[in-house]
Amino acid sequence: LQYGIVLDAGSSHTAMFIYKWPADKENDTGVVSEHGMCDVEGPGISSYSLNPLAAGTSLEHCLNQALRNVPKEKHAGTPLYLGATAGMRLLNIADPQVSDAVLRAVAATLKMYPFDFRGAKILSGEEEGVFGWVTANYLLENFIKRGWLGEWIQPQKKTLGAMDFGGASTQITFETTDMIENPRNEVMLKLYGQAYKVYTHSFLCYGRDQVLKRLLSKLLQAERYQETVSHPCWPIGYNKSLLLSSIYDSPCTEKERPSIALNTTVTLVGTGNGNLCALHVSKLFDFTNCSFSRCSFDGVFQPEVSGNFIAFSAFFYTVDFIQTVMGRPVHLPSDLKDAAYTICATSWSELLKKAPKLEKRLPDYCAVSTFVYLLTTKGYSFNNHSFPNIAFQKKAGETSIGWALGYMLNLTNMIPAEYPSSHKSMLYNYWVILILLFVVTTLTSLVTAICLLRHSKSSVI
Repeated sequence: LQYGIVLDAGSSHTAMFIYKWPADKENDTGVVSEHGMCDVEGPGISSYSLNPLAAGTSLEHCLNQALRNVPKEKHAGTPLYLGATAGMRLLNIADPQVSDAVLRAVAATLKMYPFDFRGAKILSGEEEGVFGWVTANYLLENFIKRGWLGEWIQPQKKTLGAMDFGGASTQITFETTDMIENPRNEVMLKLYGQAYKVYTHSFLCYGRDQVLKRLLSKLLQAERYQETVSHPCWPIGYNKSLLLSSIYDSPCTEKERPSIALNTTVTLVGTGNGNLCALHVSKLFDFTNCSFSRCSFDGVFQPEVSGNFIAFSAFFYTVDFIQTVMGRPVHLPSDLKDAAYTICATSWSELLKKAPKLEKRLPDYCAVSTFVYLLTTKGYSFNNHSFPNIAFQKKAGETSIGWALGYMLNLTNMIPAEYPSSHKSMLYNYWVILILLFVVTTLTSLVTAICLLRHSKSSVI
């Protein structure tokens, strides 16, 4: 077996994934699987702007686990990558020198380990979207697969679209035959000899945590930064005091920063009003400006969604909460809308009774469910016909869906551009033919032996 390690440095936390695959099958598909994973304790690396060295130290627990999970004799040949996403993209906008210092600190820690460290970098939003799409379709064998005789088969399946909802950005990526009017949204991929024209866009500041900050900013603005402000998306019975600095510490909210001192405290009081919540959340999008034939929002071109989609990360967690905690199915847009309104109307004490372990995130499910409804329907234009084609999933088999696997497959050249040569397939075929011949010969011998035995018994009689 061979191994590879990817650290997914997200905005709210870092996760380490260890992958494995048979050493002699590097150019196969469907053979890479998740060997192990580890959630790094503490926040994402972008939170260590005041103490970059601590960003590196924070990874040590999981890297020590990797030392145990990967056999010692394989350490030196195991590629190790770190990819940072929207949290670091935001830090890079706010202070490029600090973001460089964080990456340097992280790289210094990774170099101390006996793995084959191949770099720590910030992924672009487009890379994040495309690698997530590659991961999902690779795991579901939509590009290529082995036939039972070992021959390569290009399945007559269409690729799946991928929707990712992180802490600081959200991505949508899907194959399309439509003209992509903005070249920045078009990616041409050649995988296993097949060309794919893919649309992708990453919306910075539209991840879960940044959406909640932007919503707070809009609510404070609407009530002119009074000492006490009502929050229609928080449940009745829940209130919290916040420093303005905790809301305006991001490039996503800095344009709305008020002139009053940022060490001012405001108290937000939950009012649990679904209609008012939806009204405020909808103001986070710009649905009016569009210089293309069609747009999703914020003037971004998007062709019509088509085919099946897989929605992961916070999309999955939000819908999973609706289905498991609230006990409501989500098949149509109206199901999502009704569920969001039900969550908004549920008091804080009732929510706590239903899901005490989720206390930290519970107050925000009303806003996040409302946001997911508006994003998918008004933003991406999923309707009653196309919405049921979205599968909200966390894993494919035993492997997590996200950009990490696609990133490693790309950097280790495990997906060739050209159609795979048949040599390995032929070798595999010969083995299959030999086994079949052996089975046929054995069966023939058995049948012959049984016939002879019966014949000899009848002769004796």
